[in-house]
Order: sequence, then structure tokens, then C-alpha cells
Amino acid sequence: MHMGIGQHATFSGALAWPYVYPWPQRPEGLINTAFAELAKRWGPILDHANTCGVDICYEIHPGEDLHDGATFEMFLDKVHNHPRCNMLYDPSHYVLQCLDYLDNIDIYKDRIKMFHVKDAEFNPTGRQGVYSGYQPWVDRAGRFRSLGDGQVDFGAIFSKMAANDFDGWAVVEWECCLKHPEDGAREGARFVTDHIIRVTEKAFDDFADGGTDDAMNRKMLGIGAH
Repeated sequence: MHMGIGQHATFSGALAWPYVYPWPQRPEGLINTAFAELAKRWGPILDHANTCGVDICYEIHPGEDLHDGATFEMFLDKVHNHPRCNMLYDPSHYVLQCLDYLDNIDIYKDRIKMFHVKDAEFNPTGRQGVYSGYQPWVDRAGRFRSLGDGQVDFGAIFSKMAANDFDGWAVVEWECCLKHPEDGAREGARFVTDHIIRVTEKAFDDFADGGTDDAMNRKMLGIGAH
């Protein structure tokens, strides 16, 4: 509040993450207990954020309990759909999970309040897939890339953000495993500038608008007068 910000980025914490893969079989109620505890810890923070007029934006991130849409919804349910419980959208983490990052925007558009513009690529082989076998970043099947060098369709993302009237920052988060960071920063700033869409105030075919005439409309439909 004192910094004049309306959104705050954070991670959720990771009580349940060590048990993300269901083998050995998880004890009944383990995940529910973990999310109940997360809600207990975050509840007072969310309430304080509400008093300050600040959205808490959880970066949906592998390694955290909130790592996809399903886990975000589990947490949201535990905090009773708290209005300050929101998302930081980062498509790179969805590419590495093979999650539909465009559909995610459609589903959670009312909860997405922050946006990390970060690229990634996922190239599975016969040796490794999503988990990437503990390899260094440059050798992983899923790895982060500089903007424009990966597989993320940012044209579609910025289009959806514009259509949804997203009014937050598009923040470059650079974590490329190949390119020099100075080049990544310079190219990334230009990349974002070139992708931001200035939303039009009128439809392209407004020039042909003939106004409203109920009688003409009914005549065109062949339904006659009342």
C-alpha cells in the first residue's frame, strides 16, 4: 500500500509438493490437510491485503502447491473465493507442464492480475520428458528461452489480454539457458513493446453503420409491422 502498488507477486508455499506424484499412494486426506493449512496461513494475509486494496498474485509455478489451474482452484475454495486471491500468469511454466496456456487465460481471466512475459520450449525425446532427468538447463527437454526464441504464441496471448481489458504490467522475466542476459533484456523490451495491442475504440466496419431503424429491420427480416 505504501509503495502505491495494487498487485503483489508471491509464491504459495509447498507443503504438498513433495507428494505431487501419487506413488507411493498418498495417505487419505493428506492433500486436503495441506491445502487447509495453506489457507489458514494465507487467510489473514489476504484479509490484510483486502484492507490495503492490494491483490495477492500467486505465481502458478512447479515446485509450489499452486502449480496449475486445478491446484489454484483447490486453494481458492479453501479461502472461500477470497477477492484478493489472484494469479500471476506465466506461460513458460505451462509450456513445461504441457498445459494449454491459452485456454488458461479464458478460464481465469477474472483472476489474472499480473503477467510475466517469459518464453520456453518443450522438446521431449526418448530419454526425457517433463521431469528432464535432473539434467542442466541447456540439456533439458523443457527449458526457458529468451522472448521469441521459444514456443510460446505471444501474439495469441497479447490478443487475449487485450480482449479481456487486462490493465496490468507485461513484465519481462528473463531466464534463458543460452542467450546473454544483456541481449535478452534489450530484445525483450522491444518484443513486449511490439506485442502490446492498443485497443481500438470502434469497429472496422462502423463506416457502414446505417443507424437503428426498427421498421427497416423488420422489413429486412420479412416479418412486417406489429
